[in-house]
Amino acid sequence: MPNVAIIMGSDSDFDVMSQAGEFLKEFGVEYDIFVASAHRTPNDVFSYVSKARGNGVKVIIAGAGGAAHLPGVCAAFTTLPVIGVPIQTKSLGGLDSLLSIVQMPSGVPVATVAINGAKNAGLLALQILSISDDNLARRLEDYKTKLAEDSRVKNRDPKFKKTFD
Repeated sequence: MPNVAIIMGSDSDFDVMSQAGEFLKEFGVEYDIFVASAHRTPNDVFSYVSKARGNGVKVIIAGAGGAAHLPGVCAAFTTLPVIGVPIQTKSLGGLDSLLSIVQMPSGVPVATVAINGAKNAGLLALQILSISDDNLARRLEDYKTKLAEDSRVKNRDPKFKKTFD
């Protein structure tokens, strides 16, 4: 049973949105990933999202480009947390997507990550799930410790100079 639903408005978003799934998979978290458009198949969006909680979903990650209504439409149909991923567009570089997702009206929140930031959406979903999963919380702590260690290792490169502590 999936804990996270990954929804994208178009299959052209798959390369970006699959990064969230890959990250969830690394942590052993099950997910669904599929295409449902707020504009072309709104009934499909409603059908899936309105049943998501009953089907075990705890977090929804929704990615869309351009007008980018999908994350907001998902948030309208559920009380589950929704994380929006703005997809980069050719015309405006994804700024249109970002502004469409981040400017939700009061009462219909959507957490928003960076343009094409699906990996961070996956990480945020894991952090939400870790609230009630101590094992997952420990694994996330280990992940963040490794990030810090990897960063510190880079300071051993002679091109960096540290003058004082």
